[in-house]
Amino acid sequence: MRAFYFDNIPGDQRLLHDSGNPASDDILKSIGLLHWHIPTNQQNQIDTFAEERNYKNRDTITITKQGLGDLYEAKLKIFYEEHMHEDEEIRYILEGSGFFDVREHPTDSWIRCQLDAGDLLVVPAGIYHRFTLDENNMIKALRLFKDEPEWAPVLNRGDLTDVNPYRVNYLKSMAVSN
Repeated sequence: MRAFYFDNIPGDQRLLHDSGNPASDDILKSIGLLHWHIPTNQQNQIDTFAEERNYKNRDTITITKQGLGDLYEAKLKIFYEEHMHEDEEIRYILEGSGFFDVREHPTDSWIRCQLDAGDLLVVPAGIYHRFTLDENNMIKALRLFKDEPEWAPVLNRGDLTDVNPYRVNYLKSMAVSN
């Protein structure tokens, strides 16, 4: 995985948007983002990882223009809306590539995480983020869950979302770790 600050230049969200300013592992850890690279021919390590972190369920999601047809552009817009989740979001990339953008706290800068096959990313509950494919327009990912599989985004609505208990807990954890 490669991480860098988003350039904020308007245009296709699937472009690299690399500002030339890398985001170090220390910065990623400081905002609660965890990542590893596990080659796809060593997927048995994912079982060990899931067991250690108490992930009980999983499913696979494939996002392609061909697979989504007429819904493709609308789905990408939904994924790219700034949101958070009330549980960790865990993705292991099996094929293809894409970007997770996460909000750095307290600067509110976007950090773009470029993911390829073998990358494993854990996005903490309560952090604002968004997702998009890259120009290859294809990703297949294993999603891991602590409970029943669910993808329920809480859209960023400013003060309304900032009182969400998961967002509050995330911000408290950032105050303690910084």
